[in-house]
Amino acid sequence: MKRHQVTIVDIAKQLNLSKSTVSRALTGHPSVHAATRQAVLELAEQLDYQRNMLAISLITNKTNTIGIIVPEFSSSFFPNVIIGAQEIASKAGYNTVICQSNETYETEVANTKVMLANQVDGLLVSITKETKNFDHLKVFQRKGIPIVFFNRVCDDMDVPKVIVDDFDGAYRAVTHLIESGRKRIAHLSGPPALKISEKRLNGYKAALRKNNIELDEELVIPYDLSLEKVPIYVNHLLNLDNPPDAIFAINDPTAIEIIQVIKKRGLKVPKDIAVVGFSNDYASGLIDPALTTVSQPVKEMGKTAAQLLLDQMNRDVADWKSIIRVLKTELIVRNSS
Repeated sequence: MKRHQVTIVDIAKQLNLSKSTVSRALTGHPSVHAATRQAVLELAEQLDYQRNMLAISLITNKTNTIGIIVPEFSSSFFPNVIIGAQEIASKAGYNTVICQSNETYETEVANTKVMLANQVDGLLVSITKETKNFDHLKVFQRKGIPIVFFNRVCDDMDVPKVIVDDFDGAYRAVTHLIESGRKRIAHLSGPPALKISEKRLNGYKAALRKNNIELDEELVIPYDLSLEKVPIYVNHLLNLDNPPDAIFAINDPTAIEIIQVIKKRGLKVPKDIAVVGFSNDYASGLIDPALTTVSQPVKEMGKTAAQLLLDQMNRDVADWKSIIRVLKTELIVRNSS
């Protein structure tokens, strides 16, 4: 037997109210007295009332849904950004649709099609290491759907962005290594197409210049963030006639792999080679030795990005603003340096 679906009519009858009053009470309309609204909400919960979101979206032309596209879930960084974003979105009455691009451009394009099919009201996105063409994201602008980039951003689009001060974080990390006596510092950098790679590399170079250490290009290795390749690059560095006495990594997963390779070679961290990462992922404090790293305010990044998106969604398209929020990093010194 089919279960009766509770409707606004059922609630209105039991409380002797009009359907319109119940509807306004459920949506928090200010014209409804607080006591009436409380009675409606309590009865709705008792009756397991579920709002018909499809019907509401047809009336309001909104789905109360925000899309989030991230490149990976392999580290704690992006899940924590999402937690922050969801906290803000939920308080504002929005659900989230989350897609992972798995670091491929083709999947990212497919993700955007999923978001459009779900008629999201706005989109938060951090691009893949492969993304160089942004036509699939510019579609959202043309359709009047606000978009905000975070962490990995697109400079070609005049939209809000939330980043950390990657240059300063890298500069302080390398300065710390120099101040601890290291002179030959290698850098496993990320894909050149990513702005975070460029800024962290520039911070690394600036710290060397500031301390009158000549840049040795053979110590700088850009790679595509595929962790299985880290042993190849680290062993190459260790086999140099004049190997490095420290390695600054583009991120924590890379740094953790570096430590494992160094230990397998029978060397000690940090006695023989110091290692510093970037992110302060959860695992960075668990590895032996615990990883010195640059901490990013990941939940704050998610909250800031979500709030910027909500602000855009509440404006007319003509009033959308391109804002860049730069969050501060913090050097966390542990036992690997």
